[in-house]
Amino acid sequence: MIEQIAIAFENKDYKTAAKLLKPLLQDSPDNPWVVFYLARLHEVSGKYAEAEKVYRRLLLITTNNKIVTQTRQGLQRLEDIRKEEKQRAIAQATSEPSNTELGVLILEPLDNEQKNLVAANFAQIMQLDAYTARLLLPTRSWKYYRAGRIGELKFYGMQLQQAGIPCFWITIKAIAQIQVYQVQYFSESQPKPTVICSDQRNIVGSLTFDWAEVSAQVLGLLPIFEEVVDVNANRQFERKTKTQDYAQFCDLHLPQRHCILRMCDRSYDFHQSLEITPAANQNLTRSNWTPSVSQNTIRINWNNLVTWLTNYLPQATIWSDFTPFAETVLEQMEMLGNIQSHIHLFRRDKTYWDPAFHLYSGLIFNKDMAQNH
Repeated sequence: MIEQIAIAFENKDYKTAAKLLKPLLQDSPDNPWVVFYLARLHEVSGKYAEAEKVYRRLLLITTNNKIVTQTRQGLQRLEDIRKEEKQRAIAQATSEPSNTELGVLILEPLDNEQKNLVAANFAQIMQLDAYTARLLLPTRSWKYYRAGRIGELKFYGMQLQQAGIPCFWITIKAIAQIQVYQVQYFSESQPKPTVICSDQRNIVGSLTFDWAEVSAQVLGLLPIFEEVVDVNANRQFERKTKTQDYAQFCDLHLPQRHCILRMCDRSYDFHQSLEITPAANQNLTRSNWTPSVSQNTIRINWNNLVTWLTNYLPQATIWSDFTPFAETVLEQMEMLGNIQSHIHLFRRDKTYWDPAFHLYSGLIFNKDMAQNH
């Protein structure tokens, strides 16, 4: 009977092969050749997932060299089919001009239990080994995974989401379309807040909004690098670039106006601003005092400002995981080079920390917009 089934497969007479195989599946379900031809029948019927399961089970129950060889050949055929289907799907997904725009695919964090459950799915979708797949899945914060054509990223992203792996994808163009206003200071807080700010052309004006418009408050530290003289192991002097301090940033997202209000402790004018107190006093007046310019005082004033804002923004989500996210993306220099940072710190040398922060804030902005529409 096995020989007749083999001949039927050689002649591509799959109907006869299925008819001959049916009684054997009842009488000898564990016969390796019966199991093998069951897998072949699934394969030629286009039931690739079922075929793969049976092929892999067969490798566990037989040591017959001929069966093992043919089983591995079957698995290789399935792999080739999967790759061809993926390439066709990607080609279709990127056929429209809008789907060829540069974008990024971001992985969202999982707890360790979820990570263990979905690591195998991640490995299969992205063609990774299990160990690497588990290492790549984040548990702490968002993780940059890859850049590329947005159609292709969407193709992978949808597969990952269906497999229980949270992720999202956004074009760099969408981030570039967000208006960014550099806040100099708050001039009013009630009945509506007003900021004095400059736009992307450096034109200074005022902007009045409602506190309820703010959807997110994004906090981040950007390193300030200085060249210092150090002594190496050979007791020789050498110049090194080291992080000497950090600039603190706070973005307020106003999605209805499609803009971000950006503040920095180095440029916020505390002298011109309303007097900010930690208690978020409602009867605020313009300050008539001149604060010290010491770093300690700037830090205190900044912390008071952030606390004051937080008290006015109970509805806004606070995002403060910029640094761990940045550590996953800083090496992507080509992609970050396409992002205008809207960060106006004095830099002796170019750094990718600045566009990384704008990317982080822009991702939050666009993800919130997508979820609310």
